[in-house]
Amino acid sequence: MRMFDYSFLRNGLLPAGLVNLVSGIVQLKTTVGFRKVDRRQEFAALESVARIQSIKSSNAIAGIVTGDQRIADIVNGNSAPLNRNEAEIAGYRDALNLIHLCHDEFDFREQDVRKFHAIMLSFAGYDHGGQYKTEDNVIPEVDADGSRRVRFCPTPAAETKAAMEQLTLAYLVARDDSAIHPLLLIPCVILDFLCVHPFKDGNNRLARLLSLLLLCKNGYDVGKYISFEERINRYQELFNGALQRSSRDWAQGGNDYFPFVENFLTILHICYLELEQEFSVVSGRGITKRAQIEATVRNSLTPLSKAEICRLLPDASPSTVEAVLGAMVRSGMAKKLGQGRSCRYIAGDGNLP
Repeated sequence: MRMFDYSFLRNGLLPAGLVNLVSGIVQLKTTVGFRKVDRRQEFAALESVARIQSIKSSNAIAGIVTGDQRIADIVNGNSAPLNRNEAEIAGYRDALNLIHLCHDEFDFREQDVRKFHAIMLSFAGYDHGGQYKTEDNVIPEVDADGSRRVRFCPTPAAETKAAMEQLTLAYLVARDDSAIHPLLLIPCVILDFLCVHPFKDGNNRLARLLSLLLLCKNGYDVGKYISFEERINRYQELFNGALQRSSRDWAQGGNDYFPFVENFLTILHICYLELEQEFSVVSGRGITKRAQIEATVRNSLTPLSKAEICRLLPDASPSTVEAVLGAMVRSGMAKKLGQGRSCRYIAGDGNLP
Protein backbone atom coordinates (compact mmCIF):
# COMPACT_ATOMS: atom_id res chain seq x y z
CA MET A 1 0.00 0.00 0.00
CA ARG A 2 1.17 3.53 -0.80
CA MET A 3 2.57 5.28 2.27
CA PHE A 4 2.56 9.05 2.87
CA ASP A 5 5.46 11.15 4.09
CA TYR A 6 5.69 14.92 3.61
CA SER A 7 9.09 15.42 5.23
CA PHE A 8 10.54 16.22 1.78
CA LEU A 9 8.82 19.60 2.09
CA ARG A 10 11.24 20.61 4.83
CA ASN A 11 14.55 19.53 3.32
CA GLY A 12 15.55 22.94 1.93
CA LEU A 13 15.70 21.70 -1.66
CA LEU A 14 12.43 23.24 -2.82
CA PRO A 15 12.33 24.92 -6.25
CA ALA A 16 13.05 28.64 -5.97
CA GLY A 17 9.93 29.45 -7.99
CA LEU A 18 7.70 27.79 -5.40
CA VAL A 19 9.39 29.61 -2.54
CA ASN A 20 8.87 32.95 -4.29
CA LEU A 21 5.27 32.09 -5.10
CA VAL A 22 4.52 31.23 -1.47
CA SER A 23 6.12 34.50 -0.37
CA GLY A 24 3.96 36.47 -2.80
CA ILE A 25 0.77 34.81 -1.57
CA VAL A 26 1.67 35.46 2.07
CA GLN A 27 2.23 39.15 1.33
CA LEU A 28 -1.11 39.47 -0.45
CA LYS A 29 -2.85 37.60 2.36
CA THR A 30 -1.50 40.17 4.83
CA THR A 31 -2.86 43.03 2.72
CA VAL A 32 -6.29 41.38 2.56
CA GLY A 33 -6.30 40.99 6.34
CA PHE A 34 -5.82 44.71 6.87
CA ARG A 35 -8.58 45.58 4.39
CA LYS A 36 -11.16 43.34 6.06
CA VAL A 37 -11.22 45.64 9.06
CA ASP A 38 -12.75 48.64 7.28
CA ARG A 39 -14.08 47.24 3.99
CA ARG A 40 -16.69 44.80 5.27
CA GLN A 41 -19.40 45.87 2.85
CA GLU A 42 -17.20 45.33 -0.19
CA PHE A 43 -16.06 41.92 1.10
CA ALA A 44 -19.68 40.88 1.72
CA ALA A 45 -20.61 41.80 -1.86
CA LEU A 46 -17.65 39.86 -3.26
CA GLU A 47 -18.53 36.86 -1.10
CA SER A 48 -22.06 36.74 -2.47
CA VAL A 49 -20.83 36.67 -6.06
CA ALA A 50 -17.99 34.22 -5.39
CA ARG A 51 -20.29 31.73 -3.67
CA ILE A 52 -22.48 31.42 -6.76
CA GLN A 53 -19.43 31.20 -9.05
CA SER A 54 -17.86 28.50 -6.88
CA ILE A 55 -20.94 26.31 -6.78
CA LYS A 56 -21.60 26.76 -10.49
CA SER A 57 -18.00 26.15 -11.61
CA SER A 58 -17.14 23.18 -9.39
CA ASN A 59 -20.26 21.33 -10.51
CA ALA A 60 -19.82 22.37 -14.15
CA ILE A 61 -16.35 20.77 -14.18
CA ALA A 62 -18.12 17.53 -13.24
CA GLY A 63 -20.76 18.02 -15.96
CA ILE A 64 -23.47 19.04 -13.47
CA VAL A 65 -25.20 22.09 -14.90
CA THR A 66 -28.41 24.10 -14.82
CA GLY A 67 -29.42 27.64 -15.77
CA ASP A 68 -27.77 30.63 -14.12
CA GLN A 69 -31.02 31.85 -12.59
CA ARG A 70 -31.77 28.40 -11.18
CA ILE A 71 -28.29 28.25 -9.63
CA ALA A 72 -28.80 31.66 -8.04
CA ASP A 73 -32.21 30.61 -6.69
CA ILE A 74 -30.81 27.38 -5.22
CA VAL A 75 -27.70 29.01 -3.76
CA ASN A 76 -29.73 31.77 -2.14
CA GLY A 77 -32.32 29.33 -0.80
CA ASN A 78 -35.16 30.72 -2.92
CA SER A 79 -36.04 27.38 -4.53
CA ALA A 80 -35.77 23.69 -3.83
CA PRO A 81 -33.90 21.55 -6.39
CA LEU A 82 -36.14 20.26 -9.20
CA ASN A 83 -33.95 17.48 -10.65
CA ARG A 84 -30.86 15.39 -9.96
CA ASN A 85 -28.40 18.02 -11.20
CA GLU A 86 -29.96 20.69 -9.03
CA ALA A 87 -29.92 18.31 -6.06
CA GLU A 88 -26.16 17.85 -6.55
CA ILE A 89 -25.75 21.63 -6.70
CA ALA A 90 -27.76 22.07 -3.47
CA GLY A 91 -25.56 19.53 -1.69
CA TYR A 92 -22.40 21.31 -2.76
CA ARG A 93 -23.95 24.57 -1.56
CA ASP A 94 -24.51 23.19 1.93
CA ALA A 95 -21.02 21.73 2.17
CA LEU A 96 -19.45 25.00 0.99
CA ASN A 97 -21.51 27.05 3.43
CA LEU A 98 -20.40 24.83 6.28
CA ILE A 99 -16.76 25.33 5.34
CA HIS A 100 -17.14 29.11 5.15
CA LEU A 101 -19.01 29.37 8.43
CA CYS A 102 -17.51 26.60 10.58
CA HIS A 103 -14.11 25.64 9.15
CA ASP A 104 -12.50 25.88 12.60
CA GLU A 105 -14.63 22.93 13.72
CA PHE A 106 -13.30 20.58 11.02
CA ASP A 107 -9.97 19.26 9.80
CA PHE A 108 -8.53 16.75 7.36
CA ARG A 109 -9.73 13.83 9.46
CA GLU A 110 -11.51 10.74 8.22
CA GLN A 111 -14.79 11.56 9.91
CA ASP A 112 -14.75 15.10 8.50
CA VAL A 113 -13.90 13.99 4.96
CA ARG A 114 -16.75 11.49 5.06
CA LYS A 115 -19.12 14.04 6.56
CA PHE A 116 -18.52 16.54 3.74
CA HIS A 117 -19.00 13.80 1.14
CA ALA A 118 -22.31 12.83 2.76
CA ILE A 119 -23.49 16.46 2.83
CA MET A 120 -22.48 16.95 -0.78
CA LEU A 121 -24.66 14.01 -1.88
CA SER A 122 -27.45 14.50 0.66
CA PHE A 123 -30.04 16.07 -1.66
CA ALA A 124 -29.45 13.62 -4.50
CA GLY A 125 -30.68 10.63 -2.50
CA TYR A 126 -27.61 8.43 -2.98
CA ASP A 127 -27.11 5.69 -0.41
CA HIS A 128 -23.30 5.81 -0.56
CA GLY A 129 -22.75 9.35 0.72
CA GLY A 130 -19.87 9.32 3.19
CA GLN A 131 -19.12 5.66 2.48
CA TYR A 132 -15.82 4.55 0.99
CA LYS A 133 -15.97 2.77 -2.36
CA THR A 134 -16.69 -0.95 -2.32
CA GLU A 135 -15.46 -1.59 -5.86
CA ASP A 136 -12.23 -0.57 -7.56
CA ASN A 137 -12.49 2.54 -9.72
CA VAL A 138 -10.38 3.92 -12.56
CA ILE A 139 -9.76 7.37 -13.98
CA PRO A 140 -10.48 7.22 -17.72
CA GLU A 141 -9.13 9.42 -20.50
CA VAL A 142 -10.48 10.07 -24.00
CA ASP A 143 -7.88 10.16 -26.78
CA ALA A 144 -7.98 12.57 -29.71
CA ASP A 145 -9.69 9.92 -31.85
CA GLY A 146 -12.45 9.42 -29.27
CA SER A 147 -11.20 6.10 -27.92
CA ARG A 148 -11.13 5.62 -24.17
CA ARG A 149 -8.31 4.29 -22.05
CA VAL A 150 -7.43 4.03 -18.37
CA ARG A 151 -5.19 6.94 -17.38
CA PHE A 152 -4.81 6.09 -13.71
CA CYS A 153 -5.74 3.27 -11.33
CA PRO A 154 -6.47 4.65 -7.84
CA THR A 155 -6.04 2.76 -4.58
CA PRO A 156 -8.01 -0.53 -4.64
CA ALA A 157 -11.24 -0.56 -2.67
CA ALA A 158 -9.89 -3.16 -0.24
CA GLU A 159 -7.05 -0.79 0.75
CA THR A 160 -9.00 2.48 0.77
CA LYS A 161 -9.86 2.59 4.47
CA ALA A 162 -6.25 1.97 5.49
CA ALA A 163 -4.96 4.44 2.91
CA MET A 164 -7.23 7.20 4.19
CA GLU A 165 -6.17 6.49 7.77
CA GLN A 166 -2.51 6.81 6.76
CA LEU A 167 -3.13 9.91 4.63
CA THR A 168 -5.03 11.82 7.30
CA LEU A 169 -2.47 10.92 9.99
CA ALA A 170 0.42 11.94 7.73
CA TYR A 171 -1.25 15.31 7.16
CA LEU A 172 -1.73 15.91 10.88
CA VAL A 173 1.94 15.08 11.56
CA ALA A 174 3.17 17.41 8.81
CA ARG A 175 0.72 20.14 9.81
CA ASP A 176 2.31 20.29 13.25
CA ASP A 177 5.83 20.52 11.80
CA SER A 178 6.78 24.21 11.89
CA ALA A 179 9.37 23.63 9.16
CA ILE A 180 6.69 22.69 6.61
CA HIS A 181 4.72 25.57 5.13
CA PRO A 182 0.97 24.88 4.91
CA LEU A 183 0.78 26.30 1.37
CA LEU A 184 3.15 23.56 0.22
CA LEU A 185 1.54 20.82 2.30
CA ILE A 186 -2.08 21.42 1.28
CA PRO A 187 -1.74 20.73 -2.46
CA CYS A 188 0.38 17.63 -1.75
CA VAL A 189 -2.38 16.24 0.47
CA ILE A 190 -5.05 17.10 -2.10
CA LEU A 191 -3.06 15.32 -4.82
CA ASP A 192 -2.79 12.21 -2.65
CA PHE A 193 -6.51 12.35 -1.88
CA LEU A 194 -7.29 12.49 -5.62
CA CYS A 195 -4.98 9.54 -6.26
CA VAL A 196 -6.58 7.45 -3.50
CA HIS A 197 -10.00 8.41 -4.97
CA PRO A 198 -11.74 6.96 -1.91
CA PHE A 199 -15.39 7.30 -2.94
CA LYS A 200 -17.51 5.84 -5.68
CA ASP A 201 -18.10 9.33 -7.13
CA GLY A 202 -17.77 12.99 -6.24
CA ASN A 203 -14.04 12.77 -5.45
CA ASN A 204 -12.97 15.74 -7.58
CA ARG A 205 -15.69 18.04 -6.25
CA LEU A 206 -14.87 16.95 -2.71
CA ALA A 207 -11.17 17.65 -3.35
CA ARG A 208 -12.06 21.24 -4.24
CA LEU A 209 -14.10 21.57 -1.04
CA LEU A 210 -11.27 20.10 1.05
CA SER A 211 -8.83 22.51 -0.61
CA LEU A 212 -10.97 25.42 0.56
CA LEU A 213 -11.33 23.91 4.03
CA LEU A 214 -7.58 23.57 4.56
CA LEU A 215 -6.83 26.96 3.03
CA CYS A 216 -9.42 28.64 5.27
CA LYS A 217 -8.12 26.86 8.37
CA ASN A 218 -4.68 28.26 7.64
CA GLY A 219 -5.94 31.80 7.06
CA TYR A 220 -5.93 31.76 3.25
CA ASP A 221 -9.64 32.43 2.75
CA VAL A 222 -9.43 34.31 -0.57
CA GLY A 223 -11.73 31.64 -2.03
CA LYS A 224 -14.62 33.21 -0.11
CA TYR A 225 -14.28 36.39 -2.16
CA ILE A 226 -12.73 35.30 -5.47
CA SER A 227 -13.92 31.86 -6.57
CA PHE A 228 -11.08 29.32 -6.48
CA GLU A 229 -13.22 26.77 -8.31
CA GLU A 230 -14.01 29.21 -11.13
CA ARG A 231 -10.29 29.77 -11.71
CA ILE A 232 -9.67 26.00 -11.76
CA ASN A 233 -12.41 25.75 -14.37
CA ARG A 234 -10.91 28.65 -16.33
CA TYR A 235 -7.48 27.00 -16.42
CA GLN A 236 -8.80 23.44 -16.44
CA GLU A 237 -6.46 22.18 -19.15
CA LEU A 238 -3.39 23.37 -17.22
CA PHE A 239 -4.79 22.01 -13.95
CA ASN A 240 -5.49 18.58 -15.44
CA GLY A 241 -2.08 18.48 -17.11
CA ALA A 242 -0.34 19.21 -13.80
CA LEU A 243 -2.46 16.56 -12.05
CA GLN A 244 -1.53 14.01 -14.69
CA ARG A 245 2.20 14.77 -14.42
CA SER A 246 2.18 14.62 -10.63
CA SER A 247 0.20 11.37 -10.44
CA ARG A 248 2.61 9.49 -12.71
CA ASP A 249 4.22 6.61 -10.76
CA TRP A 250 2.18 7.59 -7.69
CA ALA A 251 1.32 4.03 -6.64
CA GLN A 252 5.05 3.19 -6.53
CA GLY A 253 5.88 6.31 -4.51
CA GLY A 254 7.92 7.78 -7.36
CA ASN A 255 5.70 10.71 -8.35
CA ASP A 256 6.74 14.37 -8.54
CA TYR A 257 4.38 16.54 -6.47
CA PHE A 258 5.73 19.86 -7.68
CA PRO A 259 3.88 20.29 -11.02
CA PHE A 260 0.57 20.04 -9.15
CA VAL A 261 1.78 22.21 -6.26
CA GLU A 262 2.93 24.90 -8.68
CA ASN A 263 -0.38 24.90 -10.55
CA PHE A 264 -2.44 24.89 -7.34
CA LEU A 265 -0.50 27.82 -5.89
CA THR A 266 -0.52 29.72 -9.17
CA ILE A 267 -4.32 29.57 -9.24
CA LEU A 268 -4.43 30.66 -5.60
CA HIS A 269 -2.06 33.53 -6.42
CA ILE A 270 -4.28 34.59 -9.32
CA CYS A 271 -7.22 34.72 -6.90
CA TYR A 272 -5.29 37.03 -4.60
CA LEU A 273 -4.18 39.20 -7.51
CA GLU A 274 -7.76 39.54 -8.71
CA LEU A 275 -8.91 40.42 -5.20
CA GLU A 276 -6.12 43.00 -5.01
CA GLN A 277 -7.26 44.42 -8.34
CA GLU A 278 -10.82 44.74 -7.09
CA PHE A 279 -9.66 47.00 -4.28
CA SER A 280 -7.04 48.82 -6.31
CA VAL A 281 -9.74 50.02 -8.67
CA VAL A 282 -12.10 50.97 -5.84
CA SER A 283 -9.56 52.74 -3.68
CA GLY A 284 -7.92 54.65 -6.53
CA ARG A 285 -4.48 54.34 -5.00
CA GLY A 286 -2.86 55.69 -8.15
CA ILE A 287 -1.18 52.46 -9.27
CA THR A 288 -0.43 52.92 -12.96
CA LYS A 289 -1.88 50.56 -15.54
CA ARG A 290 1.63 49.74 -16.67
CA ALA A 291 2.66 48.69 -13.15
CA GLN A 292 -0.47 46.53 -12.81
CA ILE A 293 0.18 44.76 -16.13
CA GLU A 294 3.86 44.23 -15.35
CA ALA A 295 3.03 42.83 -11.90
CA THR A 296 0.43 40.48 -13.38
CA VAL A 297 2.92 39.00 -15.85
CA ARG A 298 5.72 38.89 -13.28
CA ASN A 299 3.64 37.06 -10.67
CA SER A 300 2.15 34.41 -12.97
CA LEU A 301 3.94 31.07 -13.27
CA THR A 302 1.81 30.16 -16.28
CA PRO A 303 1.86 32.00 -19.62
CA LEU A 304 -0.99 34.51 -20.00
CA SER A 305 -2.73 35.69 -23.15
CA LYS A 306 -3.68 39.32 -23.71
CA ALA A 307 -7.32 38.36 -23.20
CA GLU A 308 -6.54 36.75 -19.85
CA ILE A 309 -4.60 39.81 -18.70
CA CYS A 310 -7.53 42.03 -19.73
CA ARG A 311 -9.84 39.80 -17.70
CA LEU A 312 -7.55 40.04 -14.69
CA LEU A 313 -7.26 43.83 -15.13
CA PRO A 314 -10.65 45.03 -16.35
CA ASP A 315 -9.66 48.66 -15.86
CA ALA A 316 -6.85 48.37 -18.44
CA SER A 317 -7.84 48.72 -22.10
CA PRO A 318 -6.72 46.05 -24.63
CA SER A 319 -4.59 48.65 -26.44
CA THR A 320 -2.78 49.56 -23.20
CA VAL A 321 -2.19 45.88 -22.39
CA GLU A 322 -0.80 45.30 -25.87
CA ALA A 323 1.49 48.34 -25.67
CA VAL A 324 2.88 47.39 -22.26
CA LEU A 325 3.42 43.78 -23.29
CA GLY A 326 5.29 44.94 -26.39
CA ALA A 327 7.56 47.14 -24.27
CA MET A 328 8.14 44.30 -21.80
CA VAL A 329 9.15 41.91 -24.57
CA ARG A 330 11.56 44.45 -26.10
CA SER A 331 13.21 45.09 -22.73
CA GLY A 332 13.44 41.41 -21.80
CA MET A 333 10.95 41.74 -18.95
CA ALA A 334 8.64 39.28 -20.70
CA LYS A 335 8.89 36.48 -23.23
CA LYS A 336 6.40 36.04 -26.04
CA LEU A 337 5.34 32.45 -26.68
CA GLY A 338 3.54 31.56 -29.91
CA GLN A 339 1.79 33.72 -32.46
CA GLY A 340 -1.73 34.92 -33.18
CA ARG A 341 -4.54 33.66 -30.94
CA SER A 342 -2.26 31.17 -29.23
CA CYS A 343 0.20 33.89 -28.19
CA ARG A 344 1.04 33.95 -24.47
CA TYR A 345 3.37 36.00 -22.27
CA ILE A 346 5.52 34.92 -19.35
CA ALA A 347 8.04 36.79 -17.20
CA GLY A 348 11.48 37.09 -18.78
CA ASP A 349 14.95 37.49 -17.34
CA GLY A 350 14.89 41.30 -17.22
CA ASN A 351 14.33 43.14 -13.94
CA LEU A 352 10.99 44.78 -13.44
CA PRO A 353 11.02 48.13 -11.67
